Amino acid sequence: MEFEGTVYKMMPVTKGASARGEWQRQDVVFEMQEGNFTRKLCVTFFNRPDDVAKLKEGAAYHVSVNIESREYNGRWYTDVRAWRLQPKEVVAPAAAPMPDLPPLGGEPSYASEPAAASGADDLPF
Repeated sequence: MEFEGTVYKMMPVTKGASARGEWQRQDVVFEMQEGNFTRKLCVTFFNRPDDVAKLKEGAAYHVSVNIESREYNGRWYTDVRAWRLQPKEVVAPAAAPMPDLPPLGGEPSYASEPAAASGADDLPF
């Protein structure tokens, strides 16, 4: 699953050791805008300290996650784990200005102008 959101809050790092070695995890709360409502989603970065170091509160990101639920002692727990993080691309305004138009000259001259200059009225009504 993928979503776009801004970093709302970064939780403290949790470190530990297991039979497989040392590990670290950090939860980050993202805020997503859906129409008039905002929703918050807590995402876990497990053994990804480099990705978390890039995050800044208030910045927008495109996040890819895996969602998984598991049962323990009759209760269900859901993990949302990030596996890819990219900064949201901001559309920049056009850098080059519009080219200037050549200056406008005076009124164009028409072939019928001498008749109008003589004061003759060439209107049909």
